[in-house]
Amino acid sequence: MLIKDDNVDLIALEGREIYLLGTAHVSPKSVELVERTIEAVNPDAIAVELCEGRYQSILDPDRWKRTNLVTVVREGRAYVLLTQLLLASYQRRLGLEMDCKPGAEMLAAVKAVKARNIPCALADREIGVTLKRAISSLGVWGFCKLLFSGVMGMLQKPEKIGEEEIERLKSSDALEEILREFGSLLPNVQKALITERDIFLAQKIREAKGQRIVAVVGAAHVPGIKSYITADSDLSALLTIPPKSFAIRALGWAFPVLIVVGMVYALFTSGSEGFTKALTTWFWMTGVAGALGAAVVRAHPLTIIASFIAAPIAALHPLLATGWVAGLVEAMVRKPRVQDLETIAEDMSSLKGMLSNRVSRTLLVVAVTNLFVMGGMALAARAVFSIASGGT
Repeated sequence: MLIKDDNVDLIALEGREIYLLGTAHVSPKSVELVERTIEAVNPDAIAVELCEGRYQSILDPDRWKRTNLVTVVREGRAYVLLTQLLLASYQRRLGLEMDCKPGAEMLAAVKAVKARNIPCALADREIGVTLKRAISSLGVWGFCKLLFSGVMGMLQKPEKIGEEEIERLKSSDALEEILREFGSLLPNVQKALITERDIFLAQKIREAKGQRIVAVVGAAHVPGIKSYITADSDLSALLTIPPKSFAIRALGWAFPVLIVVGMVYALFTSGSEGFTKALTTWFWMTGVAGALGAAVVRAHPLTIIASFIAAPIAALHPLLATGWVAGLVEAMVRKPRVQDLETIAEDMSSLKGMLSNRVSRTLLVVAVTNLFVMGGMALAARAVFSIASGGT
């Protein structure tokens, strides 16, 4: 073995040498290890734990600032972007504590690729696919728990990380630290973020061209990659977004149908007066819930009005969401400023910062408005059936 280090594993595979480097994404020592290993090994190719999008972001750090927020909301990617920003904010905080820019070791590997003019294997799955699979595994209740946990964390004053903790973090992957917090609360997230990516990374490293390869990955992935790299894996299943189960889809249509049935039943039992009362109750309860959800995160007055109007209608159609309407209006009336894009990484570290930043606030408008409307729907449904059964 050309280099001896506890964070470097040599894997002999089909006559080739694969040097697997386990790094921490916020550790200066990891940057040094990457540079030292590449110099000693002189590889034919370098594999990195990056997808195309993150690779382009490393080459052009300001690329994400050109994101069209209206398009993000319209295409239903608001939750994915919000999750990405929360993860990036967490890593940024660790990076500040450790005096190292998050992902610096990946940048060092990419620079080595350019300097040596050798192939670069982008070994990670597209981050959008990973986050969508993680979110889809949560379900509605799981996502609510994730959002609640994140908001509660932002309400608390961040504690300074001690020297002991910093040293521990330097020998691990920052993503592993995130999973340490959410693993017990949301076990399905770990499968999408770690296990599936272990398989994906292992296969892409296997496919890298050359006899001598250096693979730079987060330390959390090393055990999994070592266990999967000897098998030739089919990645097609890991690239698809699981469709909603029949039960979820059926429930999505069943609820609006039940509400309509309740209103029709009110018409038969109490005449037009009962029907009007049930319809009015539904309109006001869901509308107010939507408006409150937007108001809680300091949305623009026009957004609050739009949420009030959209909620009673969107709540009766499973393919519509009040949060989407609210987010689109907010993004159009409060277009992101240059300073919002420049400071979003810092602003995401606190609830106050998120509410002052137009990008993060728009994403919160989508999520929080939808949550409030869900609560309003439950209360309104109970009221509608109470009226239909002769109650007041």
